[in-house]
Amino acid sequence: MIPAIAFEEIDRQNEQRASGQSGITIVVSPLIALMKDQVDVLKKKGIAAELLVSSNDWSETKQIYDSIRQGTLRILYCAPERLNNEGFVESMTRVKGGVRLVAVDEAHCISEWGHSFRPDYLKVARFVQEINAERVICLTATATPKVADDVCKAFNISADGVFRTSPYRPNLRLEATPLASGAEKKKLLFEYLETHPGSSLVYVTQQKQAEDLARVLQQKNLSADYFHAGRKADEKKLVQDKFMASKVRIIVATIAFGMGIDKSDLRNVIHWDLPNTVEEYCQQVGRAGRDGKQSYCMLYLCPNDCKIKESFIRGDMPSRRSVQSLLEEIFNDKRDAAPGDTFKVSHASQSSEFDIRQSTLGNIYASLELRFNLIRAITPEYNTYKFEETPRYVSALKANKSVEAKAVLQFAKKAKKYYGIDLKAATNATGASRNDIVRLLNDLSNSGVIQLTVGGVEQKYKVLSRLPHTETEIDKLVGKVYEDLEKREKQALDRVQGVLDFLASPTCFARFIAEHFGMSLPDGKTSCGHCTPCFTGTSMHLPTTKLKTLDQSQVRAVLAATKIRDDPLFLARVAFGISSPRATKSKLSKHAIFGSMADDDFEVCYHMLLGLFPLSSLLY
Repeated sequence: MIPAIAFEEIDRQNEQRASGQSGITIVVSPLIALMKDQVDVLKKKGIAAELLVSSNDWSETKQIYDSIRQGTLRILYCAPERLNNEGFVESMTRVKGGVRLVAVDEAHCISEWGHSFRPDYLKVARFVQEINAERVICLTATATPKVADDVCKAFNISADGVFRTSPYRPNLRLEATPLASGAEKKKLLFEYLETHPGSSLVYVTQQKQAEDLARVLQQKNLSADYFHAGRKADEKKLVQDKFMASKVRIIVATIAFGMGIDKSDLRNVIHWDLPNTVEEYCQQVGRAGRDGKQSYCMLYLCPNDCKIKESFIRGDMPSRRSVQSLLEEIFNDKRDAAPGDTFKVSHASQSSEFDIRQSTLGNIYASLELRFNLIRAITPEYNTYKFEETPRYVSALKANKSVEAKAVLQFAKKAKKYYGIDLKAATNATGASRNDIVRLLNDLSNSGVIQLTVGGVEQKYKVLSRLPHTETEIDKLVGKVYEDLEKREKQALDRVQGVLDFLASPTCFARFIAEHFGMSLPDGKTSCGHCTPCFTGTSMHLPTTKLKTLDQSQVRAVLAATKIRDDPLFLARVAFGISSPRATKSKLSKHAIFGSMADDDFEVCYHMLLGLFPLSSLLY
């Protein structure tokens, strides 16, 4: 493998290519903050690198594309979603010197067997072929043998192109403790943090948990803060910077924290909740002790932890009714669509309307694209453009004699504070293209003539083949899509069970992890000698909860709280406190019955409701 920055020097020495013909390396990663940090470091070293993301303004994007055309850019970082942009894909086929290398970070995301499958990653392999990239390198720290096989198959990598390093870290002490209650967990956490000095990371499942636990630690006079995806960007950066500078000792965080964090003296990683997968556990404990010094990793396990994980997983699974309604809307509205036609949808609106989480909705559309070859995602669009004008606004547009400038002057209407423009009406009436009007608005914003705000992303798709339009065809497709979703739900539940199997095994934790990734401990070792099973010599006894006998009066209470009768799965999720777009919209997530049956057996409750379907005669 040739280092990305070496291509130009190799070409110069071999006199194989002219100046400016050494091509480009593309790095694909889901971690925008990490990519930004790496680009900053490369630029400081004088290496021509750029990050192309949706937050770039028009002038930044233009400058990046100019440097690509001129052959001066060496390394380009982007997220996998960028590969949906037709203009980007097309421009990569015309790079001077070609694309010499595509580096795929977090490559396990391409595998449905991986612990963090991302449908957009399946498009990376297609992208590599379409742009005729010379070579590819796929990088991941958490590939099981099955995941590695998927990655190799997708990118046509031979067996001798796979390189592995042992996950064993001799300076990490891996421990786990079963507990009877959450109160006991809190007490032990305080004691642990007091007896284990140094920078510490506490992983929790929910955002509110992160906030509450950080607050409790602060009340105990411990230097702590919290981090989750819901915090504002500037707040997250401040927390991260303080932690990296050791100005805050403890971070209580969801999985949103840690990707790309390289703090060499992180001494303790504590799992307040059960990790989703063995791979996730390895990834998180692997952040400790990167300086080689002794570090500690503790996992606390309570009876209720599995319930929380199950709730999150079941929340991702829509009902068959929801999938049926979604696909009927997609295809019934496009009966006459021919290959090459395009259509737009709002995933946000569809998520709310059909009670399907946006992550799951993305999986469904990816399935229609990659498995059934019906559609292809192309460049998304914003559907709202509004702006504040400056004193130069009118004169600047009048001085611009273009048809798009006239369209903005004519169709931009001012409300109380902002101008808004109906792009569809403007294009139909003036003949100006939508792209030209949007480009003008961006130019005006970049030059300070207006302050532009965009919103309302709409996903855009191109029809690839004849779409199903009869009831039979749509029903058949619904069955296949729903079967895929059920398989994915089972895989997620099995992965949680895999973590429990790991914790309950008498096998040394380090050995179990090595074997999970298809390897063994180094130097013929059969155990590490410093994990919980090695210390105790026995397997850990996992805490259990005794499921209550289903109380039919509680089911009746759920039914009495709402007139919704068209979806037993939705009602079961309300009973178990599993959030969904519909639960939020109907305000049932704030009702007393939300989560009232959380200690019952979900499957028993769901099948009872399913047996009552239709439910309209039960109480009314």
